[in-house]
Amino acid sequence: MNQVDTHSSSPALRAEAGLLPSVLNPEERALLTSAGNARAVLPGEQLFRRGDDAQSMFLIESGEVRLRFEDGLADKILGAGQYFGELSVFVGQHQRFATAVVESEGVLFEVSSDAFSRLIDRAPSAIARFMQRSFTYLVTGEQQLMQSLRRRNEDLMQTLDTLRQTRSELSVAQQLVRSDDLTGLSNRRGLYRFLDESSRYPMVGKRLALLLIDIDHFKRLNDMSGHLAGDSALRAVADEVRRIAGPLELPCRLGGDEFALVLRVADEGDLANRALGLIAAIRALRLPSLREQTLTISVGGVFCADPGGWSAWYSQGDLALYEAKSRGGDRWRLAL
Repeated sequence: MNQVDTHSSSPALRAEAGLLPSVLNPEERALLTSAGNARAVLPGEQLFRRGDDAQSMFLIESGEVRLRFEDGLADKILGAGQYFGELSVFVGQHQRFATAVVESEGVLFEVSSDAFSRLIDRAPSAIARFMQRSFTYLVTGEQQLMQSLRRRNEDLMQTLDTLRQTRSELSVAQQLVRSDDLTGLSNRRGLYRFLDESSRYPMVGKRLALLLIDIDHFKRLNDMSGHLAGDSALRAVADEVRRIAGPLELPCRLGGDEFALVLRVADEGDLANRALGLIAAIRALRLPSLREQTLTISVGGVFCADPGGWSAWYSQGDLALYEAKSRGGDRWRLAL
């Protein structure tokens, strides 16, 4: 059987071979880079030593990093798209298990514990999935270390117990922060938290805006096709709302057939393009459960300017949404 050369093949090929569970998916990579500080590095540069207090994790944007574990264990070389040192932001400060040395020139993103905590508040579901996958990877690594390092068995078992406990707590926390069981989008609680935290992130060249989204004639759809078909329509709309949301934007379901999308846009034209793109995407959906019924939405938009606040923005957006529905739906209106 042919063996994969994990040192010479690219990270993408090694990920396809199932050998690199520490490769980030595009959503995770966008989130972590948005929270990290970029850092150019040169060959031979030492990022940290084994035994150092750990306070941050790293994402490799380009170049390679060698992890030296010592104690007879083979070095590990990580490349673009991979991450390391994540335990420090998952469970707090601890001592590094390896020495990290830059292998080739590149760029790293360093994410502090505080920045990672803010990411949990900002994108709880995505971060929860990332942490669960990472814990599985870490637990597997700890089990392998226990087989090789008998004399450190007690310390490793303690770490393993901590990981299991944290993973259990994470599962509970994920259920609490997931706003909507049907669609997986944030609820009002998540929306309010997002709006409270939005002031922390610079809006250079952008304006905060809100789209309120309603499915047209949803009650009639439920009556004609049944509640299961209605649920299918809600999930389909949620998927499209989620698809057009960027890393620093929030899609959510407010209740019933009402959705909201908090956006960062350049101007009115940008907002119009986002709204019209969503309307066109929903109109193009063909759901077998709807018995050939066309699914359409109405959208009301408003710029979230200070002074204001959620109540004022929602009221203005709702008036614009009502105007769009009163004109027959399948369109959008911007609050004046």
